[in-house]
Parts: sequence; structure tokens; C-alpha cells
Amino acid sequence: MQQKPSFGRKAKNLFIGKSLNLGDKSIFHNLSLVAFFAWVGLGSDGLSSSCYGPAEAYLALGEHTFLALFVGLAAVMTIFVISASYSQIIELFPSGGGGYVVASKLLNPTMGMISGCALIVDYALTITLSVASGADALFSFLPPAWEPFKLTTAVFGVLLLIVLNLRGVKESVTTLVPIFLVFVLSHAFAIVYGLGSHLGNLPAVIARTSADVSAAHSQLGLLGMFLLILRAYSMGAGTYTGLEAVSNGLAILREPKVQTGKRTMTYMAVSLSVTVMGLILTYILFDVAEMKGKTLNAVLFETIAHNWGAPGQAFVLITLISEAAILFVAAQTGFLDGPRVLANMALDRWFPTRFAMLSDRLVTQKGILLMGGAALVLMLLTRGSVDLLIVLYSINVFITFVLSQLGMVRHWLGTEKGEPHRKKGLALNGLGLVLCSFILVTVTAVKFFEGGWATLLVTGAVAALAVVIRRHYDATWVMLKKLDALIPVAEADTTPLTRELALCQSEACEPTAKTAVILVNGYNGLGMHTLLGIHRMFSGEFKNIIFVQVGMVDAGVFKGAEEMEALKTHIQHDLDRYVNFVRSRGLYAEGVSSVGVDVVEEVVKLTPELRRRFPKAIFFGGQLVFPDDTFFTRLLHNHIVFAVQRQLYRQGVAFVIMPIRL
Repeated sequence: MQQKPSFGRKAKNLFIGKSLNLGDKSIFHNLSLVAFFAWVGLGSDGLSSSCYGPAEAYLALGEHTFLALFVGLAAVMTIFVISASYSQIIELFPSGGGGYVVASKLLNPTMGMISGCALIVDYALTITLSVASGADALFSFLPPAWEPFKLTTAVFGVLLLIVLNLRGVKESVTTLVPIFLVFVLSHAFAIVYGLGSHLGNLPAVIARTSADVSAAHSQLGLLGMFLLILRAYSMGAGTYTGLEAVSNGLAILREPKVQTGKRTMTYMAVSLSVTVMGLILTYILFDVAEMKGKTLNAVLFETIAHNWGAPGQAFVLITLISEAAILFVAAQTGFLDGPRVLANMALDRWFPTRFAMLSDRLVTQKGILLMGGAALVLMLLTRGSVDLLIVLYSINVFITFVLSQLGMVRHWLGTEKGEPHRKKGLALNGLGLVLCSFILVTVTAVKFFEGGWATLLVTGAVAALAVVIRRHYDATWVMLKKLDALIPVAEADTTPLTRELALCQSEACEPTAKTAVILVNGYNGLGMHTLLGIHRMFSGEFKNIIFVQVGMVDAGVFKGAEEMEALKTHIQHDLDRYVNFVRSRGLYAEGVSSVGVDVVEEVVKLTPELRRRFPKAIFFGGQLVFPDDTFFTRLLHNHIVFAVQRQLYRQGVAFVIMPIRL
């Protein structure tokens, strides 16, 4: 009789969704994103930056607004340089990883860790800034009396996105496609109309631009004018954030991933360039000025449509709602790529390994919860201040940009001179390194005392924590390798594990005899210590030894069907070594395996069949005992055997934990 799902399970299925089947061969195809959906999910961050990036640059010019034309051209050039350089990164690292992997492989692991920490903080800020900016845009056209509810709205927006992303990548993206399209179409119409309505005044616009340049030259001098343009250019640094997202998220793209990734980069670069340049030109043409309580884009759209009557009001409302919505959508990049970077770093032991684990919806649930929780904390600490968040946001992303470009420059310098793409790659990444370094230094210097110091402090603290965690895992690895020293000793000793030397080798002679079911996680010292510990404590008691190994499908494995097959092959190889070891010493043995995202759940599933075949089975699991049992060791290690023991106890199954001292 099938057990009815609990209330908690029903609630989870309703809000998060039912478990996905890893055995479905089409699962990778069904969950992956084509270029268009990747543009929506990963490109919305870059495109949404047009809601505040161009405005920041334009306002930094003060009264010399016509100089924004040069800032816009520089911005477009930067977008294409960064996009092209990240397309090269996609080619070089087709399995994904972005700035973290690039810096780790092409510079050194420490530089990779710094880049990864900057990215993690940046993606938390992406979520916070995007939702806070969305709330700003939303409340730009709501009555001032509603202002006190803005922070509450922003917090609710983060919570909603957490739930959407826990359901899965594709579901969260497809839900947001209509919002994305409304934004693109409404802004395209506003830009085309704004530029088209001034075509007849083009000579006057050129004359005014020339006059403004002359006035700025006379007031500031050539150097002063150049520095003003550079300052405005660097203040618009938020415009370029999000361009790295595709290289970080290659794992979720449709095969062939490299081509899909490069196509997505093209969509991002073109759409962002057109939007940024179009908005800056319309700011100039409509002589837009800052108004308290309204975003610069809100002022622009109201100016464009002020003579349209009711249709104009409707257009402004729809456009501003789409801006608010696209900013919420942009937070998706933080939820898609932040947990993925965290998972990659967890696989390299910079962060707790649990952040690489997947939920039954095949998403990095703990990473999503961490990114969402961090965004909520930042939202409350900054009170949703977009001005402060932009400062924090821009610095971190350019730390990653600089390290990625530096890594690529080093890569091209190390290639042979005959390499066909060497000169092009070196020139492109070299230019990208210069531009990104300039922006990073300028923004950090200008905004250091306005909150920039906080970004560096937080990122430094995260990096310091990563170093401490890595040292702990490295020390644990050294102790585990000492356990592995038992394996060659045990293999060399051919003493039988039982006095009965002639038991059958292929089938269990006594299925009703006492059976030891041992949980292992590979052919290693921990498993061998557990096996020999059972022999030492229960000598001659067990006639059958069953080894159970569950392959953990984490973020490192869940990349494609090949990785899944490799995991299964590796598990079978490990089990065969255990079985051969035991059978060669006179006892029956066999291996049972499974793959899944939850070891405890998989063991519980296997238990009924094992108990049916071997009624007198007793389950065993080895548990490492650290010299010092601290909160830190409990945090960084899963202690899965205790969870398995609790579940099996509920079924009345005997489970013995064998302590293995390190």
C-alpha cells in the first residue's frame, strides 16, 4: 500500500514542484535553455542596467549634457569589447565557470578564489539592486503616500523570486518572458519615436553639440573636458554588469553550448548597445533633467508622451511598469549564476560542499537560499537605496572583469606565435583589461568613502572565510589519505575473513544467514576501516557482505549524460573492488548502487529489497571522528550516516555506526 504524502510534501509539491526523475534520458535537453530563453534569463541583468547606468553617466556631466554623446559611444565600444572577450572565454572554457574558472586556471587558484568571492557578493548585490531599482521604478508613478511600502514590496519581490528559482531554472525563466518582451518593445518604440521625431532638427542638434563642446572646452580646458567625460564614463559602470553571466551559466544552455552561448552574447551586446545609446541620445534631444522622486527614464517617457493624452499616459504607465518588472527579472541572473559559482567553488573546497548539492528539482537549493537570504539582508541594511547599492555593485563586478581579462592576456601570451587567433585575442583582451582596470580604479577611488570601502571589506571577509574553509578541507584530506594507507596492507593480507574456506563465490549460500550491509562512498580507507572493524568486532558472525554505494549527483556531475554515465561506471568499479576483496577471502559479497541527489533518500529506497533478500541484515556505516568536534567541523561535514540511521530506525532497521578516528 502506497503511503500518502504528508502535508509538508503536499505543500512542497504545490509551491516548489514535484521531484524530477534523473532516469529520464531527455532531462538535460528539457531543462536546458535555447539562446532566446538564455537571453531572457541571463541577459535581463545587462539590459535592465539601462534603467540606471546611462542615467548615472548622463547626470555626472552636470550642465554639459551634450558630452553624453561621447560617453555613449565609449559605452557601446566597451560593451562590444567585453562581450567579444567573454565569447573567447566561452570558447576556451566550454564547460562554463566564467570569471572564477578563468582566473583559477589561467592565473592561480587564489586569484580564482578572489574572483569567485567578488562574483558571489556581486550576484547577491545584483538581486538586491535589481529588486530595489524595480521598486523605485514602480513607485515613480504611484502616489507619494505609498512610499513607506516600497521596502516591503522589495522584500516580497526577493521572496517571490526565491520560490520561483527553487522550482527550477527553465520554469523561472519562461514565467518571465512576457515581462521581458514588453520591456524590449516599449523601449524600442520610445527610442525610435524619440529619435525619429527629431530627424528634422538634426542640423540644430549638431550645432548645439558643437556649441556645448566649445563651452566645455573654454570652461574646463581640453584636459578638464576629457577628465569629465572619463568620470561620467566610469560612473556609468553599472551599464556593463551582467555581460559575464553567460560564461558563468553555460551549464544550463542547450547543446551545442558554445554556439548557444556566443549567440546569447550577441543578443545581449546588440540589445544593450542599442538601448544605452538610444536612451542617451533621447536624453540629449529632449533635454531631460533630474526630478526628485522620479527616475531619469520616467522623466524621459513622460516628456515624450506629454502631448498624447490618455494613450500617452497609458504608454508611460506600461513602459514604467515594464522597467520595474525587468528589474525584478534581472535579479534572475543572481539566482541563476550566483549559486552556480558557489557550487563550483564548493567543488574545489573553498566553501562547504553542501552548496554543490542539488535538490530533487535539480537546482542548487542551498545556494539559492543563501543568495536570496544575503539579498534580503542587504535590502534591509541599505533600506533599498539604489544609489548606495550601485556603488557596491559596480566595484565587485569589475574585480572579476579585470582578473578574467588578465587571465586571458596571459593565456594568449603563452600560446605559440603561429596561433591564428593569438594577435586578435591579445589585442581584444588587452583592450578589455585596460578599460576594465580604468573603470575599477576610478569607481573605487571616487566612490570609496561613499560606500566603496564596504564592498571591499565584505568581499575581503568572504575571501578570508574561503581560505579558512579550504585549509580545513586540505587538513582533512591529509588525514583521509593516511586512512587510505590501510588499503595496500589489507590487500596484501590474504587471511580469510572466516574459518570456512570453501564458500561459494557467485551466489549467497545462506540468504537467511546474518548479513552485513555496509554503506561506502568509494573504495577508500574509510570503507576498508569499516569492513575490517566489523570483522574485528563480529568475527565469524556474518556470512554475507553487501556493499551499498550511492552516487551523489551534484553540480559537478549534472552537466550532461556523459558525466552521469562516468559516475555510474566509477561507482561500479569501486564496488567490484570491494566485492573481489571479500570473495577472495571466503565470504559472499555483492555490490548495490544507486544515483541520486539525496544519499539518505536513495538508501531508504534500497532498504526494503535488501531486507527482503536478507532478512537478518544489519546495516553499518563508518563515521569520521575528528580530533576536535567543533561547530566548524559539523558545519563543513554532512554526517550522512546519522541521517540514514534516523530514517532506518523509524522502519525498525538496525543500523550500527562504526567510529573511525582521524
